[in-house]
Amino acid sequence: MHLLDGHRNMKIWAIGGGKGGVGKSLVTANLSICLALMGYRVVAIDLDLGGANLHTTLGVPIPDKTLSDYLTKKAKTLDELLTQTPIENLSIISGAQDDIGIANLKQMQKHKILSKLTELEADYILLDLGAGTTYNTLDFFISADQGILVALPEPTSIENTYRFLKSVYHRKLAMAEDLLEIGPMIDQIMNAKISQNSTPADLVNKIIESNPQMGHKLQNEILKLNPKLIINQVRTQADIDIGFSMKIISKKYFGINLDYTGYLNYDATVWQSVKKRRPLLMEFPNSALVNNFDQIVHKLLNISR
Repeated sequence: MHLLDGHRNMKIWAIGGGKGGVGKSLVTANLSICLALMGYRVVAIDLDLGGANLHTTLGVPIPDKTLSDYLTKKAKTLDELLTQTPIENLSIISGAQDDIGIANLKQMQKHKILSKLTELEADYILLDLGAGTTYNTLDFFISADQGILVALPEPTSIENTYRFLKSVYHRKLAMAEDLLEIGPMIDQIMNAKISQNSTPADLVNKIIESNPQMGHKLQNEILKLNPKLIINQVRTQADIDIGFSMKIISKKYFGINLDYTGYLNYDATVWQSVKKRRPLLMEFPNSALVNNFDQIVHKLLNISR
């Protein structure tokens, strides 16, 4: 299930991460603004189902129509949910405000949202995903052209990011039809107590030895996972360097190419902008964060063109 088979000019970026409160909505909002200011048509979609707050970081009141209306068929198309933000070229589709049950989307509803995204008039669609590793979150992350992980330079956030990566890895392999016959082996790999001597990357090599054809299919699926990493709230060089360590560990442990795309400086003004319900890039154009976001967006664009 890949999103954009019929609409290859559009790119979809999904912003995720293992833990709540790491700044996913902040990152989604400001990447969206950067792209819009560059002249791209952008739609930011709040898929933090049950805890939607992207509208706040974009300085928009709670929209009248949200994803709930689409799923309950009160709105017939995603177009009807679009709300213009104060920034030219940038619209938002708000997450559900009124139905906690929406956090547990059925497979058909999820597929419906994914398949209809291509009908939106946009160059870039940014998905602000919820915290945790529900199948909803993992499937939106995997289905996007580009998955972007946000982490804080602190142990719990880093652990949760690895947990998220492990879940993405497992879900991606479980969804691959070519790998159905080795499904039980994949489950065994992912559920095993992983020691220094038996990482998922080592076990893939063992499958290649015993069944080269399957092993190489498995390896190809893993190589398709090429998530990006942003470290938020950086205060020191040691915080910046965490991203490079995570890149090395992800390659060694999972065989995943985790691309460290950049970092965001800690800046107390961020919280002022959230309180004022004003987009950070608009409220504090001279903040170091503006430069951070600019560099990250340019790196993402070079990669995704």
